[in-house]
Amino acid sequence: MEPDPRRADATFDAVHEASFEAFYAAEHPRVLGTVVLLTGDLDLAREATDEAFARTLERWARVSAMARPGAWTVTVARNCARRNGRRRTLERRLLGRQVFPTEVPGPAGELWSVVAQLPQRQREVIVLRYLADLTELEVGRALGISRSTVSSTLIDARNRLQHLLNDPAQGGTHG
Repeated sequence: MEPDPRRADATFDAVHEASFEAFYAAEHPRVLGTVVLLTGDLDLAREATDEAFARTLERWARVSAMARPGAWTVTVARNCARRNGRRRTLERRLLGRQVFPTEVPGPAGELWSVVAQLPQRQREVIVLRYLADLTELEVGRALGISRSTVSSTLIDARNRLQHLLNDPAQGGTHG
């Protein structure tokens, strides 16, 4: 009787998973500490270290066979930190050129607080149809529903809005 290959794979996976967990527990503090000292930025170091260990896990069968898997992981973390640091610097520089309004008005004033009370699907179709100015067909594509479902949902949403706007207890002010 031949051994079940699925059972062998499961045993192999369990052994590799256990060995990675032990590696992670032993190496994570050292890798994180190294990257913190290299970058001087704890958040950047954590992000890079997490990414490096994720890559290590993806390649664990190969990396675990290396003479020094920890050194490989440190190198990956350092490279991730450098790349992420360059990206952050570029983002800061580009954002520094942007002029943002100090106050962003609500999309539809008083009506928006009433639209926010709609069920999610009704709120989505109202916003996409009237605020984003998408056609019913485009709304359907965006939400993964048919145009006829968009149409009937819009009817339901408008009816619900009318009820909410006419009911002072629901936040409506119109009589």
